[in-house]
Amino acid sequence: MPPEHPSCHDEIFPHVRPWTARNWPIAAAMIQYPAILPDGSSVQDQKAEGWAATLAEVRRAGFNELDPTDCWLRVADLSVSRRLEFLSVCADLGLSIPAISTSRRSVIDPDPEKADASLAYIHRVIDTAAEIGAREIAVGFAAALSEAQRKALWFWTAPGHCDPADPQVWRKAVSRIRELADHAQSVGVVLSLEMYEDTYLGSADSAVRFINDVDHPACGINADIGNLVRLHRPMEHWRDMMVKLAPYLRYWHVKNYLRTEDATTGMIVTAPAPMEQGVISYRAAIAMALEHGYASPFLVEHYGGDGLSVAALNRDYIRRILPL
Repeated sequence: MPPEHPSCHDEIFPHVRPWTARNWPIAAAMIQYPAILPDGSSVQDQKAEGWAATLAEVRRAGFNELDPTDCWLRVADLSVSRRLEFLSVCADLGLSIPAISTSRRSVIDPDPEKADASLAYIHRVIDTAAEIGAREIAVGFAAALSEAQRKALWFWTAPGHCDPADPQVWRKAVSRIRELADHAQSVGVVLSLEMYEDTYLGSADSAVRFINDVDHPACGINADIGNLVRLHRPMEHWRDMMVKLAPYLRYWHVKNYLRTEDATTGMIVTAPAPMEQGVISYRAAIAMALEHGYASPFLVEHYGGDGLSVAALNRDYIRRILPL
C-alpha cells in the first residue's frame, strides 16, 4: 500500500542513503540486562563503574552503538550530572547512542495516571535524545506484563493487555502520538512506533491505518514483526506484512523466531532464533525496506540464553546483507 501523503514520506526519508554496510549504525539492545541488581539496588542508582562494567561486555561483543533501552536504564530520568557520567562512560568505551527505545510506556495505558506519566516521560525522552544526539526514539502501546506473562517461560505465550476496540481511545492514541511527534520534530528527533501484539500496531493493516491517521513527517513505523511471528496463533505471512509496512519504516527493532505450524492439529510452536535462521528472511525484508528509502539505525535483539552474543551474530549478518 503506497503512502497516502508522499510529501510527508519525502520529509521522513532522505533521498541519499547515508551509510554503507560497514558503518550503518546497528545498536545493541539492553533487554538481557535487568534493571534491578542481585543486591536489590537499581541500575538507575548504580555508580559509573558499574555501568562501565556492563557496557564493557557490549563493547567486547563488537558493538560500536548502544541503545540504553529504558527497561535497563532510564537515561531521561537521570540528573544532568549523572547523565554526563553515563555519556562519559559510553565515550570512554567508544559507544555512541543513535537512538533510544522506551519499553511498556503506553500513553493510553488502562490506568489514566500511568498513561499521563508515560506521556510526560516520553516528552523527557525526546528532549534527552536531542541533547545527547540520538535522532530517533522507539515508542509503543505495550503495557506492563500480566501475572501470567511474568510466570511464563516465554511471556508472549500467555495472555496480556489488549488495546480496546474503542474509537475514542484510538483517537486519543493518535492525538497523543501526534503531540509527541510535534515535539520531536521541533528538536530534530523522529518517533518510530513499535509493532506489538494486540495493540493498535498489532498488525500491518492496523499499523498502516494508525500511521496515516497520525499523518506526521516525524513519525514512522518500527516494523518489529518478530513480536508477531512468535505468537502461538495464526498470523499474516511476514512477507505480506512487509509489503504493507516497508514505505513507512523508521528505527527498526529486528529479531527472528523459528515457527512451526501443524495444519493437521492446528498446533503452532515458536522459539527465538538468530536472524539468519528464523522464519523471517531478513535478507528480503531489509531489501524491501531499502527500496523504499529506509535510512535509520537497526536495533538487534534476542530473548533467551546469551542474548548479547546472538545480537552480535545478528549485527554481523545485517552487515553481510546490506549493500556495500
